[in-house]
Amino acid sequence: MRIRMDWRSVTFDWNRARAFLVTAEEGSLSAAARALKLAQPTLGRQVEALEAELGVALFERTGRGLRLTPAGHELLDHARVMGEGARALSRAAWGQTEAIEGDVAISASDAYAGYLLPPILERLHRSEPRIRVEIVVSNDLSDLSRREADIAVRNVRPSEPDLIARRVRDAQARLFAAPAYLDRLGRPADAAGFSAAEFIEIDAAGSLMGLLNARGFPLTPENFPYRCRNFTVMWEMVRRGLGLGILDDRIGDSDPQVERAVPGFAPIDFPVWIVAHRDIARSRRLRVVFDALVEGFGG
Repeated sequence: MRIRMDWRSVTFDWNRARAFLVTAEEGSLSAAARALKLAQPTLGRQVEALEAELGVALFERTGRGLRLTPAGHELLDHARVMGEGARALSRAAWGQTEAIEGDVAISASDAYAGYLLPPILERLHRSEPRIRVEIVVSNDLSDLSRREADIAVRNVRPSEPDLIARRVRDAQARLFAAPAYLDRLGRPADAAGFSAAEFIEIDAAGSLMGLLNARGFPLTPENFPYRCRNFTVMWEMVRRGLGLGILDDRIGDSDPQVERAVPGFAPIDFPVWIVAHRDIARSRRLRVVFDALVEGFGG
């Protein structure tokens, strides 16, 4: 026997519950309005209308913004369950189509998006011209469960149970520099000869110095006059002769303006994974793009 829900007991607008959830998660009306692509006054009215419908205050208005009330805290978990249900419904419906057309969002680091992804997308467009690709450029992990992207290129294996992943290759990172810069250094033959060289740090934590010191480079913070959290910008600095940088050798070896900086330098190995939500099984469009990425990054 089917149990029917008593819809008369639902006395609020579901869209307003979404407004409450996003406002609570984003921390302010302005941030939530940007996330939902709504005007801030419109979003504020939705939250106020939900409070009136439920008969409780969800937020305290303070000089610094909004703070959840005890009732708001208690209802937030229920709103999150609704949000997850809505996302699951959206994924299921969106993935049902068998047509190889429509939008696909791919998340990749700026280096992969700029240097390795374009030829893969060129081949994909020739074979499937009705697929429209959005490139989500981020050096952080996109949340595929929340549809920040459909497919991601990562260097770490996902731990989330609702994601699937294919390890396509073990990449190698090497040190590169402009030939003129190496000439100025006298082209050192080993790691010890780089004590006066400049390096470009790509990690905010400064991990490159520790990694290279462990490999015999006698480096101090003075060897790192530049820090940049964008691989593309770092690479342009290397090409212009500002110092040495480390990058996937598929990118470095294909660039005629740089060369491997250290003869015999043992490369740093790291995996390349193509990752997607399990719902990819219901969409030919996503499977086609996933397979193209596996072939392109694994070849």
